[in-house]
Amino acid sequence: MLILTSNGLSSDNIIKKMKEYCVSLSKAVIVTTASAEYKENDWHVPRLTEELKSLGLLVDYFDFDCQNPQLLLNYDVIEINGGNPFYLLNSMKKANCEDIMGKLIREKIVVGVSAGSIVLQNNINLIAQYSPELNYNVNLTDLSGFGFSPIELLPHYSRFITKFERFEEIAKEYETTNNCKVIRIDDGQAVIVDSRDYWMI
Repeated sequence: MLILTSNGLSSDNIIKKMKEYCVSLSKAVIVTTASAEYKENDWHVPRLTEELKSLGLLVDYFDFDCQNPQLLLNYDVIEINGGNPFYLLNSMKKANCEDIMGKLIREKIVVGVSAGSIVLQNNINLIAQYSPELNYNVNLTDLSGFGFSPIELLPHYSRFITKFERFEEIAKEYETTNNCKVIRIDDGQAVIVDSRDYWMI
């Protein structure tokens, strides 16, 4: 199962739904790769850790840059933290983790947080229109994602609409050009993807 969030399990509604899924589960891991500079010391990690612990889960940390993706199979819940989506996508591709990620999504619970949600969709082209500077040091030329999500997500919507010039206009133009629907979500919201169906909480 795939749960795509804007900023983690950060609302009562998401936690309530997660409790239903985590009744018999015991182990979770936070993937810290996208926070290229800080990793486990990223300032979001303590909050994400406490959210998972509130579900009765033991929490470990994982980094695609230096660990074998096979290790993720040992966990019930895999939460992919946000940060730089270009860096995260590049690191995941280098780790050849596509088959393992597919297995995790089929058999476990995978939670995406911001960039961690975005890299699981078909591509990150829309994000490249907003923040191309994030790719300057990564130099990622193939912006195709993993295609595990049937939707395109735009996280932090209410917060970013005042940060980026023409934020909504760019999203609408992207939808028209690519004949697609971009789902805008705010912090505290999530989209649950089950097979090719999805719904928002």
